[in-house]
Amino acid sequence: MRSADALPSSSAGLWRLRLVVRGKGPPAACQSGDMQKSSVVVVADKTSLKRPFIFANAVHMALCFFMLRMTVVWHRDLIQNGKMVSGVSIVTMYVIEVGCLLLSVIGVFGACKGKRWCLILYAAGMAAASQTIIIRTALSYQDVYEKRVVREESKLLAMMPLSATSKANRTLLYSIQEEFECCGLVEGYKDWGSSIPPSCNCQYPGKCIRLRGSATIGAPKNQYVYRESCLPIYVSELKLAFSLVMGIQFGSGIFWIILLVMSIKLMGQIKRKQEFLALLQSNRYVPGAF
Repeated sequence: MRSADALPSSSAGLWRLRLVVRGKGPPAACQSGDMQKSSVVVVADKTSLKRPFIFANAVHMALCFFMLRMTVVWHRDLIQNGKMVSGVSIVTMYVIEVGCLLLSVIGVFGACKGKRWCLILYAAGMAAASQTIIIRTALSYQDVYEKRVVREESKLLAMMPLSATSKANRTLLYSIQEEFECCGLVEGYKDWGSSIPPSCNCQYPGKCIRLRGSATIGAPKNQYVYRESCLPIYVSELKLAFSLVMGIQFGSGIFWIILLVMSIKLMGQIKRKQEFLALLQSNRYVPGAF
């Protein structure tokens, strides 16, 4: 038996080939081409896109699993707190996250095993998912960025006057004031009248104002509260959060398009590889012709 690494690489220079020839006869017969071949075993591997594709899908699976876990935690908190949320939204989130996780598993399996049908299914799923999320994000941006922000702003303004608002609204306002370091909604501490809550107390000189007027009744002589009102800060943070969510959704769609393109190119590589192996096994291979 004689082993030779005599086959040249393909035109792209990416094939790694090893040809093992079993036959009878002296070495001179091998060089003259008169050797009788009994079997040809070819081992070929093209890794130019296979490994990056697997790595990208591993990252995608990790992100999908993280988002699925966050959705489960968020859904559980909503149930425990007795808050109502649209069932369609919850189901849509679960379907998208679980579906993308399963698609990545199918894609990695197809890349590892060289199964083109797996990659075809993967590409079809990624095409549908990317188009859906990009179109949905583009169409809902105006509604999310403007209408929902205006709706949240109206809810806060409906709590005025703050001195007569409900206990639940007070609790919400207290948390907003502590988080954003502000006091009141429109006119600052004056919105609370003479009953300014402790959440308005300020300890940062650059953000404070000294109590004056009727608000000083029953208050310490040198008490300071936050200067800024909460409504502009809250609306600004709300717009930033909505923009961030829209950006994440749009970025996810772009990432899925990249995975789609990679899967299509990988299918073409697998097809060329199979054709090349079939040509070698048929003993009709001409060096430099493939």
